[in-house]
Amino acid sequence: MNKPLMAKATAVWLVDNTTLSFKQIGDFCGLHELEVQGIADGDVATGVKGYDPVASNQLDPEEIRRGEASPAYKLKLKHNPAAEGEEKRRGPRYTPLSKRQDRPAAILWLVKFHPELADAQIAKLVGTTKPTIQTIRERTHWNIANIQPIDPVALGLCRQTELDAAVQKAAQKKSAEGGVMTDDERRKLVSTETSLAMGGDARLPTAIAGLENFRLSDEPDRQPERELDADSFFNLPDSDDDEDDDA
Repeated sequence: MNKPLMAKATAVWLVDNTTLSFKQIGDFCGLHELEVQGIADGDVATGVKGYDPVASNQLDPEEIRRGEASPAYKLKLKHNPAAEGEEKRRGPRYTPLSKRQDRPAAILWLVKFHPELADAQIAKLVGTTKPTIQTIRERTHWNIANIQPIDPVALGLCRQTELDAAVQKAAQKKSAEGGVMTDDERRKLVSTETSLAMGGDARLPTAIAGLENFRLSDEPDRQPERELDADSFFNLPDSDDDEDDDA
């Protein structure tokens, strides 16, 4: 919802010059109902001069009369043709001068550990330009030999929640585009139950692969086992001591 110019000053004027409810004023000015009540009690916006929305062509007097007649009525901001199509300009976030020298290290860290991030995402996170990112990707940056990768969160260039959201968005985009995952990525993402349910022939561990068709008869230099019967146990060969006695 669009808010009027100088919203808090407009709320001060509406509180002082109309009988609109706190909720109506809050909804129109983008403030909480209790904040409007604080304005009426003199606890909030002390010293703020009221701003007339009617004189500034933001609110019709008829809208105020309708709102005063019905507490459930919501005031409508007057349409301004000059503001049609105007949007907030978007670009790289502002980086303080004291931290601008750390941006190449943060870019190198993102390029190295999160290659799935697009240049536009890195530019938004760190507050840099695409040509700078490209020079670091291609290692053609003038100071690339002295740049060490450092986490941008540790450098204070972005928040951890912003980095996590960008990485998750990049992963979802890659999945939607049908990107091929490596074996390492597949092992990390697929559970044991899912892996067992996947099609394809079962594979043996590398340590015992090739032994599934091995038979004992295939072992080299293995002597055939002698068949044993009852006579073989009673007709034992004479010992060396018996031979000495006979002599």
